[in-house]
Amino acid sequence: MDLSKNVIEEFRANNGQVGGMFEGAHLILLTTAGARTGKPHTTPAVYLRDGNRYLVFGSNAGGPKHPHWYHNLLANPHLTVELGTEEGAVKPFAARAVVLEGEARDRYWELQCSREPAFRAYAEQTERTVPVIALHLLDLGANNQERNHMIGRQLIQHHNDLRSELHRVRAGIDRASAGESAQADAGSGADLVGQLRRHCLTFCYALQTHHIRENGTFTAFERQFPHLLPALTRLRQEHEVVERALEEFEALLNGGLPADPADVKKLRAELDRLVAGLEEHFAYEEQHLLPALEVPLPS
Repeated sequence: MDLSKNVIEEFRANNGQVGGMFEGAHLILLTTAGARTGKPHTTPAVYLRDGNRYLVFGSNAGGPKHPHWYHNLLANPHLTVELGTEEGAVKPFAARAVVLEGEARDRYWELQCSREPAFRAYAEQTERTVPVIALHLLDLGANNQERNHMIGRQLIQHHNDLRSELHRVRAGIDRASAGESAQADAGSGADLVGQLRRHCLTFCYALQTHHIRENGTFTAFERQFPHLLPALTRLRQEHEVVERALEEFEALLNGGLPADPADVKKLRAELDRLVAGLEEHFAYEEQHLLPALEVPLPS
């Protein structure tokens, strides 16, 4: 087990507190979507609290390159953060990242270095300028009606995007099970099995990221709309069921897609098992969350 995984597990088990080299540090967990793959990645980071913002620093322990999570945030600034809470358990929060520049970046970097001298030592080990990123937690307050509407519209769009990706995966499996040539089309020369695997992984990663971000968004819903707690509890439980199914399906993909059409049909059956109830999950989510955001249900 690598160091980061140990820290993440200890962080979640102890309400954000860890021992060892990070004992006493102000830690936060960042879950970003991979810039190239879309696969979710979770990384511990030291933060500096600034009012309602959390500032993190791409020091990468003085390494020559920016950390991967920084590149991920440049590609997509939406992420999920995890923090210890007064309730005694770590909670996820949806957040938006903003890279600080100029005087603001320099001021907060100096403040962090004055509090944690190790960061100044990191900067001296590399020629790059260490990025400073402000994380703004999602707020569903009454004064953010337009933002709430946007979140509702994004929820519908994300569901539709996942449906489209799922349609492509199923279509690819159906073509493979029908015994089509390994060439998807003569023009591209692309391998059908390779395309299918990419579509499958894209769907899996997109659904994982969608649910991780939703779990962070649910924390904001709980605070603003406490009457939704029973629905949010059910949705979180469904996320856990889907996550276990995704892990099993990804394990099948990592073993290599079968060439035999009969085995491909079995893969299709596994996919159908994975997504069984997914439409019901989407519909339930939309039915309960969209009215709170004052967004019409999709027709």
